[in-house]
Amino acid sequence: MFNVMGNRMARLDEALPGRAEPIATAERHAVLGTPLKGQYPCSERVQFGMGCFWGAEKKFWSLPGVHVTAAGYAGGYTPNPTYQEVCTGMTAHDEVVLVVYDPARLPFEQLLKVFWENHDPTQGFRQGNDVGTQYRSAIYCDSEAQYEAARASAERYAIQLLKARYGPITTEIRYPPPIFFFAEEYHQQYLAKNPHGYCGIGGTGVACQVGLGT
Repeated sequence: MFNVMGNRMARLDEALPGRAEPIATAERHAVLGTPLKGQYPCSERVQFGMGCFWGAEKKFWSLPGVHVTAAGYAGGYTPNPTYQEVCTGMTAHDEVVLVVYDPARLPFEQLLKVFWENHDPTQGFRQGNDVGTQYRSAIYCDSEAQYEAARASAERYAIQLLKARYGPITTEIRYPPPIFFFAEEYHQQYLAKNPHGYCGIGGTGVACQVGLGT
């Protein structure tokens, strides 16, 4: 389906109805072997929107301390949307990656560093050649501590971006987080299954000092 909303967010009264039941997805992570859904032991979770979720997910699953990652949709109105519906712009959802991690092994600040450095958070409703509201930059936090850390990191990184002549950060930072809807099976760990597949991820080249004690 073609994006019919252009460069604006759909309103609630414009949103597609979706469905009551979740769409089918994978049972286990294709790289880590862990269950994609269920109770996550000794872990925290966060959702990151960085453009196309194929490349974004790959940035996180190899980090020590990550229990599982998943591609999905969040931040909009439509319950249990399909990929085709999200691409119309009429769900108001963002393509996001759910990251479930052990904070004892992987500090949240390190996840923020990966997030900021691997996309351009100043582009609004696009990421490179991928244009649409589903490609917006976002951090959907699962705790107030995450939210405060994310806000602080955005303020600090904005200064570095300004020095490099980038515009203001447009990243949506939210707590409590919106409902995460798992994407279809073929989207899960897409670049592990298709090593030469499309990856639209690319950073600004501006280093993020979050979590490095500087």
